[in-house]
Amino acid sequence: MAEHHHPHHSHHANALGGAALFTLAFAAVEAAGGWWTGSLALLSDAGHMLTDGAALGLAALAAWMARRPPSARHSYGLGRAEVLAALLNAATMLVIAAAIGYEALARWQAPPPVQGTAAALIAFAGLLVNLTLLRRLSGHRHDLNARAAMLHLVGDALGSAAALGAGLVIAFTGWLRADAIASAAIGLLIATSALRLVRESLHALMEAVPLGLSVEAIGSEMARVEGVVSVHDLHVWTLSGSRTALSAHVVVASLQQWDLTLAALQRRLQEKFGIDHVTLQPESGTRPLLRH
Repeated sequence: MAEHHHPHHSHHANALGGAALFTLAFAAVEAAGGWWTGSLALLSDAGHMLTDGAALGLAALAAWMARRPPSARHSYGLGRAEVLAALLNAATMLVIAAAIGYEALARWQAPPPVQGTAAALIAFAGLLVNLTLLRRLSGHRHDLNARAAMLHLVGDALGSAAALGAGLVIAFTGWLRADAIASAAIGLLIATSALRLVRESLHALMEAVPLGLSVEAIGSEMARVEGVVSVHDLHVWTLSGSRTALSAHVVVASLQQWDLTLAALQRRLQEKFGIDHVTLQPESGTRPLLRH
C-alpha cells in the first residue's frame, strides 16, 4: 500500500481572523451611526455585520484547526472542521435572510423616518470596508470554508449597498419604502447563495464525489499512465474544505516498476484534478481482477 500526502499550506486563517476583527469594528461604527441618524437600515446592517463578524471568527478557528497535524485519534487531522464551519455559516445566513425578509415587510408597512444623507455616507464607508475584505479573501476562494466566509462579506456588501441606495433615495425623494424593496431583494439573494453552500457542505459531509469531478474521468486518466493495466475500487471524497482524497486498487504490468508508476500517478492526479491525498494499492496484472 502506498500513500502520498501533499502538505496543506493554506494561510487563510490569518486573513479570516483579520476580516473578523475589521467586520466587528465597523459593525460598532455602523450601529452608532444608525442610532444617530435614526436609520433602521443601518442598525439592521450593523446587526448583520455583527453576526457575520462572529461567523468569520468561526471560519478562522476552523481554518486554524484544519492546519493541525493528524493525531492518533484524528488520523486525517481536523480538516473536516472547515466543512462543518461552512455548513454552520450557511445555516446562519438562512436565518439572516429570513430576518431581512421580515424586516423588509415591517418597513414596507410602516417605514421609519431616516436622515438619508448621513445614512448614505456611513453605508458608503461600510461598502468600502466590505469590498476591501472581499479583495483580501479572494485568493482563498477555492476553499469551501473561505467561500462561506466570503458569502457573509458579500451579504454585508449588499446590505451596505442597499442602505446606501435607500439613503440616497430618501435624501433626494423622501420615499421611505425604497429601503424595504432593496432589503427584500438582498434577502432573496443571500438565501439563494446560502442554500447552494448548504448543498455543497452536505455533499462533502456525505463523502460524495466532489462537485466538478468524475470518477469515470479520473479512472480513465489513471489508466493512461504508463505501466497501468486497469483501475478498480476507485473512491474520491472531500477531505477538508480545500483538499480531495482518493483511494484505488491499481493493476500494473510489473510490480517491480511500481515506484515509478506510483510517482507518475501522483503527478497526474495532482496536475489534472488537484488531488493531493492519494492512497493506492498495486496488484499484479497476472492476477484475476475482482470488482466490487
